Amino acid sequence: MIVKRLHDAGVTSEHAYLAASASIGLSLVSWLTSSRTENVERADRWGIFVGEWAPTFFALGLALANYEQRDEGSGPTTT
Repeated sequence: MIVKRLHDAGVTSEHAYLAASASIGLSLVSWLTSSRTENVERADRWGIFVGEWAPTFFALGLALANYEQRDEGSGPTTT
């Protein structure tokens, strides 16, 4: 149901994969920035917090990719 709503809203699997990749990069950037301005423990927490988004976005990307394949297969056929 969530995947259908995302698909209907125009979100594609490529968007989800891009968001996952961006969250990995953002995790590194937030860790580097925090480690320079704050203590290491807090920097580690920021990096881990943002890094935990990546698997969720990858899972959504896989679900959307499966939905897109199924949606293409059930479309009208021309003869």
